[in-house]
Amino acid sequence: MRTELEHHGLDVLLVDDPHEVAYLTGFFHHPNERPAAVWISGDRAVLLVPELEREHAIAQRAAVDKIVAFAEYPGLHSPFEPLARSVGRSGTWGHSPTLSTGRLHELQTVFDGVEWHMSGIVDGLRLIKSPEEIALHRQAAALGDVMLDAGRDLIEAAIADGGALPTEAGLAGHVARTGTSWMYENHDDVVVVPMLAAGLVYAGANSAFPHGLPSSYRLQAGDTVILSLGGAVGGRYAESERTFFLGDPTDEQLRYFSADHRAQEVGTKELRPGALCRDVNRACLDVIRDAGLTEYIRHRQGHGIGLNFHEPPWLEDGDASALEAGMVVSSEPGIYVPGHAGYRISDTVLITDDGAERLTRYPRDLDDVVINL
Repeated sequence: MRTELEHHGLDVLLVDDPHEVAYLTGFFHHPNERPAAVWISGDRAVLLVPELEREHAIAQRAAVDKIVAFAEYPGLHSPFEPLARSVGRSGTWGHSPTLSTGRLHELQTVFDGVEWHMSGIVDGLRLIKSPEEIALHRQAAALGDVMLDAGRDLIEAAIADGGALPTEAGLAGHVARTGTSWMYENHDDVVVVPMLAAGLVYAGANSAFPHGLPSSYRLQAGDTVILSLGGAVGGRYAESERTFFLGDPTDEQLRYFSADHRAQEVGTKELRPGALCRDVNRACLDVIRDAGLTEYIRHRQGHGIGLNFHEPPWLEDGDASALEAGMVVSSEPGIYVPGHAGYRISDTVLITDDGAERLTRYPRDLDDVVINL
């Protein structure tokens, strides 16, 4: 990042986005109204935190040269005053695009000798994952697959017992509890993020809403069921999504599922270094269009995954950037038929020198997703 500072003619970069603070320093915290920010120059890094987070930052061994703290928010003075006293108030500084206009105004007031420039340095660095990050994404992908297994097991257990099938909300709660338990059983130092282990569960006509929330609807024989699950290990996310059938699928269900399955296969194979995001997205969604199902497309092929569930690059017509080895993306085309059901298959995919590597391993073929009644 310091090399990038020189290339951009900046003396300093200051960021307050919680994900960027974590990325640059290793300090994860619960975001709230109290600001936390990292200030990085060519030879020094300073972390600003509220006093209630100071010991937490020390315990996490934040990778900075100095930690400064402010007493409370809003406080008698700006929370950025301790940082100004430590680093000065002048120079050519960059800030991230996520900085709010209100926060920028406050910084301009405190650091009155600074010339500010918006800079996406951190965004660019985060596109390519380090080997350590990739290892965490692999574990997060394993978490998603564990949750898919748990969801299917709960449905099959209800069928075997002859009782009522679970509700969407009950199924969502079960997979979240299973995923969280797996996390703590397998990792000593769990980084708690807003979506540690959770997901969307919808069945029947509800599954036609791509981001519908789990409801009290109880699964029924003949339903199409989408389990859209995922979570984070070490703050790095992955998602694993499958479409299941409760009983043998009808011809109509087979038509939609087959088209989505082919689109996901084609789109995933297109993920390779040098390929343009927009071209990959077009090749993927063209499979659905060629099947005569254009009206049921609701979203792009996928998106980047990292410290955010959704981040660049975007597998969409408006993103002309080229894929590079080390990027992690989702491949998740969907078909959504109002009043009937939705169909989506998603894998977390690592771009390698040789092409695409699916980090999520749960089976995706038809025989693998039919739950016998």
